Amino acid sequence: MTATNTGATASGPAGGAMWLRDQVCEGLRDRIITGRLQPGDRLIERDVAVEFGVSRVPVREAIRILLGEGFLEALSPRRIVVKQLSRQDVENLFDLREALEVLSARRAAERAKHEQLDALRQLLDEAGQATVSGRPERISRANAAFHHHIVELAGNELLASTLESLEGRLRWLFQQIDDPGPLWDEHEELYRAIATADADRAAACSLRHIRHYRDVALRLLFG
Repeated sequence: MTATNTGATASGPAGGAMWLRDQVCEGLRDRIITGRLQPGDRLIERDVAVEFGVSRVPVREAIRILLGEGFLEALSPRRIVVKQLSRQDVENLFDLREALEVLSARRAAERAKHEQLDALRQLLDEAGQATVSGRPERISRANAAFHHHIVELAGNELLASTLESLEGRLRWLFQQIDDPGPLWDEHEELYRAIATADADRAAACSLRHIRHYRDVALRLLFG
């Protein structure tokens, strides 16, 4: 008798449950990043399940993920709220970003191929169009895509996976920026350094950009 695999595939029950969990997780994360859910707002499993049209199981799993990502905090086992980032939380995020993205920029300048640079240029242009639109959510997504592609150009999977875990929180911080125009100018400078394979200049541009971004975010969030 041939053994039958009774485990669920990606299209089976387990795969469907994971898809529902991911949809709830993405939806809640997006609400936090865009400010529709504010720090201190409480998440009630029953209400979230009704809103997304799912059972409480994927909601519970999504909340567990967002707790791990630092978007939520448990004040008690039954009271989950959107986390209020402290100044130290923000400083820690920027410390990590500074260490990882400066390295990404350097490696991207050393390794990027012509066709990859064309794609980076296109993403930069899209970020410029988003900046003109004045819509914070569109701007943050476009600039995140630009930074994400630089990480891809660096060709380091471990570096990419580490930064991916921070991406949502960094997008949330970008939503706090009141004048994204100068940041786009810095992206233009960073692109030119990468496109000309000037690794030292790319690293310096990235460092300057992140420290500027840090100063603006800290000023707006904490005065």
